[in-house]
Amino acid sequence: MTDPDLLTWRKSRRSANGNCVEVANQDGSVFVRDSKNPSGPVLAFDVTVFRVFLAHLGRQR
Repeated sequence: MTDPDLLTWRKSRRSANGNCVEVANQDGSVFVRDSKNPSGPVLAFDVTVFRVFLAHLGRQR
């Protein structure tokens, strides 16, 4: 797995209270971590799977 310290992490511009996730992408994978615990666990997803996940979230509103 890619070293999380070497990734460029991004947080949502809508994050106001600090309770959010950060994402990074590299080589066709999307990595997700808790912004309050950057040294904690990191989830890795195939970029296509992550796009399907986001599309599903958008339909939940």
